[in-house]
Amino acid sequence: MTATPGGALGDLLNGTAYGKEPLTEGAALLRGFARAEVPRLLAALRDVTDAAPFRHMVTRGGYTMSVAMTSCGTVGWVTDRTGYRYDRVDPATGLSWPPMPEPFRALAARAAAECGFPGFEPDACLVNEYRPGARLSLHQDADELDFTQPIVSVSLGLPAVFLFGGAHRGDRPARLRLESGDVAVWGGPSRLAFHGVEPLSEGIDPLTGSCRINLTFRRAR
Repeated sequence: MTATPGGALGDLLNGTAYGKEPLTEGAALLRGFARAEVPRLLAALRDVTDAAPFRHMVTRGGYTMSVAMTSCGTVGWVTDRTGYRYDRVDPATGLSWPPMPEPFRALAARAAAECGFPGFEPDACLVNEYRPGARLSLHQDADELDFTQPIVSVSLGLPAVFLFGGAHRGDRPARLRLESGDVAVWGGPSRLAFHGVEPLSEGIDPLTGSCRINLTFRRAR
């Protein structure tokens, strides 16, 4: 039996080659890292959204988000007029959030390890659905209890422009075009970097149609 080569050569022979693009200390973009897994991830997502459909949440300031959201895992992220938080119960259904699919969990762990964060075990996956014009303003992921754990963000469907800034809102962010299957990871010194997404442009993706899906993995509790 001939062993399959590992590392970058093995990835190339298996059709899963990707490029690692450092952004700043603790942050990197893995271009094409999940490209081969996109159909399986979308299939698993259907079970999540059947149990916890997408919805447009209202922020504590009374603003209805242009991005539709849902969650899976032990806890899910919630925003309403009382503030931002993680909760074990989906307020839209009164039930626990659906479990995190194993393909989600495995991908997040592999991407984190590739960027220097081994042993990542996410307990929450926020799922964002972007339609044309939807955007996400610059913000920090600061509602988690343990900032030693990274954020892993997976892009599916239509391309988008990701904004990745610094520790202060006023820092000028880098503008990064993300394609389906790209994965961004940030942690360590970059864990609280401000980031966002520019308004989504019109388009059609063969698997997601006129939308972009983003999976964001965190260790919330």
